[in-house]
Amino acid sequence: MSQSKIVGAVEIGTTHVVALIGEIVNGRSLNLIGMAECSSSGVKKGEIVDFRAASNSVHAAIMGAEKSAGVQVEAVYLSQTGAHLEGFGHVGSVNVSASDNRVSRADVQRVIEDAKGKEVSADRVYIHHIKHGFRLDGQPVEKPLGQVGEKLEVSYWSVHGDEARVRDHIHIINGFGLPVEDMILSSIATASMIATAEEKRRGALVLDMGGGTTDWAVYREGVIQRTGVVPVGGDHLTNDLTLGLRVNRKYAEKLKKQFGKAFVEKDDKGEKVWMVGDQMIGDRYLSRQSLVQIMQLRLEEVFQILKKQLGEACTEEFLPCGVVLSGGASVLPGLPELAGKVLGLPVRMGSNPDWVREDLRGPGYSTALGLMHYALTGQHQEEFVAPPPEKGLMKKVSKLFSI
Repeated sequence: MSQSKIVGAVEIGTTHVVALIGEIVNGRSLNLIGMAECSSSGVKKGEIVDFRAASNSVHAAIMGAEKSAGVQVEAVYLSQTGAHLEGFGHVGSVNVSASDNRVSRADVQRVIEDAKGKEVSADRVYIHHIKHGFRLDGQPVEKPLGQVGEKLEVSYWSVHGDEARVRDHIHIINGFGLPVEDMILSSIATASMIATAEEKRRGALVLDMGGGTTDWAVYREGVIQRTGVVPVGGDHLTNDLTLGLRVNRKYAEKLKKQFGKAFVEKDDKGEKVWMVGDQMIGDRYLSRQSLVQIMQLRLEEVFQILKKQLGEACTEEFLPCGVVLSGGASVLPGLPELAGKVLGLPVRMGSNPDWVREDLRGPGYSTALGLMHYALTGQHQEEFVAPPPEKGLMKKVSKLFSI
């Protein structure tokens, strides 16, 4: 008899909340059976600033998804973003304990615990420990169990976040009567959908430009090497147009979508953009050059910040496959070209797999689909830990929550 579990994926974005519902059958296959999308409130730069408003948006999205699926969710996979997230690389090291120098399961467990054991300050909590690989006597080994050596090492990229901000996200889901099964960085969830295995192996930067943040993850040798967040996204372009053109926010958003692009071109100076019905200063027109120039300056700033965060990794030698671009803000015309010019890297637009139904193939759904991918594959679990790894978020960050 087949067994199934109903899981949800929730992305709480600055401009939108996306909720997907899937049925995992026998732990091996996933059917997407429901979805809903709502405008987001109470969220700024990916962080909760108004708990009640954000809760209302998220709960409306979950209810909508449950209604479309005709079932109730059992647990939720939740994306995480925000400037409070930080990462660092750390290496654990132990001496092999057996007299014949054969690596045991206990040795593997000890070295993993050593690598993950670095304490963060009391107001921080771990989100991810991403394994880079083992070394035995300085040589890389994929599976050290049973091999002979004296010194075993393992390295991780560990990501942690502000406890209060993480707690806010989880309590919103708990407030709907649901547990959070696990949290996944937005950039990692997105990468699982849009980056190929070859790109991850050779070296690529996955860039997810959302409404309030630009999330990134660097891949090499098939694993995540670094992650980061630039707290600027498409929403900031709208803010800049609101201030620069002295129009209300709704109208600025309309101008951005209708006439916006990433960089100024020769013909833009002669093209007029009429602003009709603006209640602040009345009907008027401006050159499209003026509008685009405002957006270009902000986008150049975003990529310059990103370039600084990447440091020496921002080269074609380190990232031969360049940038894979996604996110709701990535659809702006000319964005790949501008990103490539500032970063000095080739850029391609990422796309969701063909097996995804047509209405979910847009770049704005990559993160939520990636969460579903994690729900199926359980990639967060540690292969070698014995006894079996703790399952579920409540044990992962147990000091925070009680539901």
